[in-house]
Amino acid sequence: MIFSILLATTIIFFIFKSLEDNVVYFFSPTEIYNKADISFNEKIRIGGLVKENSLVKSQKSIKFIITDLKNEIIVSFNGQVPNLFSEGKGVIAEGKLRDKKYFVASRILAKHDENYMPPEVSEALEKSN
Repeated sequence: MIFSILLATTIIFFIFKSLEDNVVYFFSPTEIYNKADISFNEKIRIGGLVKENSLVKSQKSIKFIITDLKNEIIVSFNGQVPNLFSEGKGVIAEGKLRDKKYFVASRILAKHDENYMPPEVSEALEKSN
């Protein structure tokens, strides 16, 4: 009986620990700017709009600005962005903050079609206005 309880507790612990390692949080630029205790070592997601005229492309990387129309964060990404990625459109970048104004993305997620915006981005934009 005690062994079964100990085994079940251990299994539950490892399940929660693996989920904790895979949870990625979403923030708008304003939320990052206002957050006093933000971690620079955790993987997070930043969402908003790709600012018009902010794209700078090279052969292997791209830099752009994510805005929520109040605050902005510069994003750097090494790799190929999705086909639907473009200025003025909704985007979510996954990666780590270098500081509150600079983000190094490991993954870029773009909208699905011209009418779709991720719900988190839409909510963040509504909150910032």
